Amino acid sequence: MRFYYGPSLQIVNKINCKRKKMAQNPFENALSQLDHVSEVMNLEEDIKEILSKPQRMVSMTIPVKMDSGEIKLFDGFRVQYNNYRGPYKGGIRYHHHVDLDEVKALAFWMALKCAVVDIPMGGGKGGVIVDVKELSKGELERLTRGYAKMAFDIVGPVIDVPAPDVNTTPEIMEWFSDEYNKILGKETPAVITGKPIEKGGSEGRDKATAQGGFYVLEEAVKEYNLEPGASMVIQGFGNAGAHMARISDAAGYKVIAVSDAEGALYNPEGLDIETLFEKSPGGVIDRNAVKAEEISNAELLELECDILIPAAIENQITEANADKIGAKVVLELANGPTTPEADKVLFGKNIPVIPDILANAGGVTVSYFEWKQNMENEKWSLAEVDEKLSKIMKGSFVEVLERAKKYGVDLRTGADVLAIERIREAAKEVLK
Repeated sequence: MRFYYGPSLQIVNKINCKRKKMAQNPFENALSQLDHVSEVMNLEEDIKEILSKPQRMVSMTIPVKMDSGEIKLFDGFRVQYNNYRGPYKGGIRYHHHVDLDEVKALAFWMALKCAVVDIPMGGGKGGVIVDVKELSKGELERLTRGYAKMAFDIVGPVIDVPAPDVNTTPEIMEWFSDEYNKILGKETPAVITGKPIEKGGSEGRDKATAQGGFYVLEEAVKEYNLEPGASMVIQGFGNAGAHMARISDAAGYKVIAVSDAEGALYNPEGLDIETLFEKSPGGVIDRNAVKAEEISNAELLELECDILIPAAIENQITEANADKIGAKVVLELANGPTTPEADKVLFGKNIPVIPDILANAGGVTVSYFEWKQNMENEKWSLAEVDEKLSKIMKGSFVEVLERAKKYGVDLRTGADVLAIERIREAAKEVLK
């Protein structure tokens, strides 16, 4: 079976030659991505120029009283990239390697992700330079409340709606929301998403990334003529990977391998996923839970299967191993698991890669649902959330596929084109 969409390998080769030259600076990478898409779709120069810079960048210094009594200063950021389609939307990450260029890039990619799934929000991102392992719970709460105080004037339900990200949790979102509400003087649950359900969070948020990816996969299986009970390999058994395994297993797929940071479990006859899910909390697999052979993560990626789902960390499929990938379709639940050089190899092998910007957008989509429920004082059932999510994710895959076929490019470029088209239309309205 071949899934090549048109004669324009020259375009892809040209794009990927540029991608090879990308600097390590993540924002320069984002700008290179914008260059590629602009060339493919012949984007107007003025729109490209607007999208090459964030609308607002805020740096802040957050004083925190430590348990010892000393005051320690933490550097934080909030980047509001583009709001032509609606309020800025994007997580807050706590990490010792956060910097402004990373946050700018992530805010740009959030703008694209929201546009790909056509939710009426823009792109933003926040971060604090901190090693959370070095903080007590009290220090972490005081840091979060300090960040909320510093960000108070630039966030709000119709301005900028943060969410969890790396090393931030529903409890941290609750602290942020509570501090914001104290300053404002009233309850405003829509200021942030990813809250606990009892504090205004949405049903289905815990599995949203996996559930959204599964709905995309259902459309891909039809497009690429995969058989019922198709075999699946999943790298990573954290929230996204574990839920994807469970959802797919229940739907009749044969999950033959899963992994965590220590390695993988493989059984060509299929793994007992329900038992594994129940006994493997926190992304660490219980290796005694099921009958399986232990293999490495590198070996897992090269297994013969119908569907490969990278759901762990970035840069797992590279130029070094892309030619050995044995899957018929790759679906990216992780952020950035496939390098640009690997994209070129897989495209040449006619292995479709359903990109992260679409495949893992279920998370931000259900975050939008939470915001909408808060704004309208509604509470949707899990069935309602899943129904709405299914419609958005399946429809978005169809539109990404259409762009890929139209331009003869890979699905990643097709997704980028779709996103920029939608932002461009909004820009034209704003700039009338």
